[in-house]
Amino acid sequence: MTKIAAIQLCSTNDLNKNLQTAACLIKEAAQTGAKLAVLPEMFPLLGTDPKELLAIKENYGTGKIQDFLKEQAINNNLWIAGGTIPLSSAQSNKVFAACIIYNNLGHQVACYNKIHLFDVVISEKEFYKESTVTEPGNTLVVIDSPIGKLGIAVCYDIRFPSLFTSLLNLGAEVFAIPTAFTVKTGIAHWHTLTRARAIENLCYVVGACQFGTHANGRQTYGHSLIVEPWGQIIQEIQEPRTGIVCAEIDLAYLHKLRASLPTQKHQRITVEFPKTKN
Repeated sequence: MTKIAAIQLCSTNDLNKNLQTAACLIKEAAQTGAKLAVLPEMFPLLGTDPKELLAIKENYGTGKIQDFLKEQAINNNLWIAGGTIPLSSAQSNKVFAACIIYNNLGHQVACYNKIHLFDVVISEKEFYKESTVTEPGNTLVVIDSPIGKLGIAVCYDIRFPSLFTSLLNLGAEVFAIPTAFTVKTGIAHWHTLTRARAIENLCYVVGACQFGTHANGRQTYGHSLIVEPWGQIIQEIQEPRTGIVCAEIDLAYLHKLRASLPTQKHQRITVEFPKTKN
């Protein structure tokens, strides 16, 4: 068995401060013996205006945030799922919300661009239009990692079961999900959605969350957690605080469950996603 960690933090509009906080938590995750750590969505910056992402966007493979993640992976001998960072797209006024995976040697081994964008109305006073500055991705990511075959999704993606079925069919055993759930939707749906994605696919689900009140007044739910394939929450940060949550990934247990309940083999309806790269 190998250990995975989810990191929870309250990102500010100060990039350097956020990186310093993340560095401390990544080190703490490594000290627990974790082989892979997952950072939250928008961990480098959660500012007063979404357009601030354009000011810190980076080209894939180079930039301050990517250099930071590379350094942290090497210094801590740890794989890192880098939350999301703003990567340049073909449109100068938009970015990809990209989760880059680093191995313990600091190599970028995968990059997932968030597919489903959060354009929703929560209430008369709370609404979001992520597509204003973000371009959706169109490629699924499942990779070999020290904790098993890792499938990547981001926040709002969790509401689309067909995406996770497709990740399962590509071999996923663990889903890493950086998030910044709102308080209202988090209270109503976060635990149900994470448990459902685990149960449907007999996969581990690792949710790394933002929490608290951010510079623009936005409030996020927290509750970073790890769900095992039978749908039980085995670790969770229940308090609104910065921290980490860790658990062992037992692939023998996972495959025993899949052998006794072979839902993947019983599929009669499948969804095909585009295979083209961004």
